[in-house]
Amino acid sequence: MSDERPQKPLPEEQLSRETTSLEKAPSVSGPGASAAPAAPVLPGQPVAAPALRASDADRERVVERLRDAVAEGRLDMEEFQERLEAAYASRTYAELEPLTRDLPAVGGGPAGAAAVAAGPGQEQAAWPERIGGAGTSSTAVAVMSGFQRKGQWTVPARFNAVAFWGGGDLDLREASFSQREVVITCIAVMGGIQITVPPGVEVDVRGIGVMGAFDQRGNPGPLQPGAPRVVVTGFAMWGGVEIRVKPLKSDRENKPRRRKEL
Repeated sequence: MSDERPQKPLPEEQLSRETTSLEKAPSVSGPGASAAPAAPVLPGQPVAAPALRASDADRERVVERLRDAVAEGRLDMEEFQERLEAAYASRTYAELEPLTRDLPAVGGGPAGAAAVAAGPGQEQAAWPERIGGAGTSSTAVAVMSGFQRKGQWTVPARFNAVAFWGGGDLDLREASFSQREVVITCIAVMGGIQITVPPGVEVDVRGIGVMGAFDQRGNPGPLQPGAPRVVVTGFAMWGGVEIRVKPLKSDRENKPRRRKEL
């Protein structure tokens, strides 16, 4: 004979109560609870924008807006400190967005994590999106010839331009910037270098001219929030370095035209 005995069936009332308790058991949540692993994102599968990873430039953009809010009196120092720590600890857009949700944009409109202020004729004012990344090139040399950098390119933290019996053209109106402040060192010997910047950009000219000159032309106008700072330094001998402030053609076309009085 076998020693195994048949298990005694549970009473129907007890079995029903245990089944109900399992079905209605609350999910464990809270600081100590471990979240269920998220489903992996397969290559080519679309990802919702709030779930995208934020970059260092995204975090710096939010921090810059928080600094402006403190200067405007919209945030006190305690609130600023809390949001500042949260911004640097954020990993996704979903974590960054609430930090500026209750703050207006620089132009007075709503400001989200990816919002930028750009009014009519100020398309180049979207500076937070144009700061960050690796420089396209760090040196340009023209010896009895010329060089040109224009259109969409990235200005490194330090750029060296040399013109000897030649000329160079650096157009920064559509460029991005690896850092908020960039330094352009120009050496012009019996040659010339022209640097064109859009309105609203701070320009600091420190070059030395010997029988030559560093000349800044054009009115930069009011500095735009978040715009980069361009430092122009170097040496010019029997040559010159000219810094021009000039908007893009598209910006000029978007400006309202004044009616000519007869």
